[in-house]
Amino acid sequence: MAKKNDTAGPTTAATRALRAAGIRFVPHAYRHDAAATDFGAEAARELGIEPARVFKTLMVETDAGLGIGIVSVRDQLDLKALAGELGSKKAAMADRAVAERKSGYVVGGISPVGQRTRLDTVVDDAATQFPTIFVSGGRRGFDIEIAPADLLTAVGGRIARIRRNSGDD
Repeated sequence: MAKKNDTAGPTTAATRALRAAGIRFVPHAYRHDAAATDFGAEAARELGIEPARVFKTLMVETDAGLGIGIVSVRDQLDLKALAGELGSKKAAMADRAVAERKSGYVVGGISPVGQRTRLDTVVDDAATQFPTIFVSGGRRGFDIEIAPADLLTAVGGRIARIRRNSGDD
């Protein structure tokens, strides 16, 4: 990873929270295409990294409340596995408006770090195979590179397998 808290890239709630906590990260800005809808694939392509290292932040609703699952963009979230990790039987994707209001970010730019409402967070165990992963930095066209352990510290999260089989596990 590059030097600690390089100042390239925009300042967002995520970067402010990481800097305040003294957590190492590297900002990576790229040109976002307004027509893009697969934000993770766009980030991987524009940053020239393998999609397995780019992780998406997904908000879910359970009978226990809202929660966050973080999985690679090449994988799909296993809602039942995440529900179990969050202490529920079932989970469904949160409504877009709810996700934006609770996180303080827009869909496609929802960072797991610096959210308006801190939620129970689970990071898929695939993240541990990499020294660093990429997650949204708080806006479309901006990712942060961070060590999985540092991400867990930043969000108060934990690791568990919450992805569906992608065929190349």
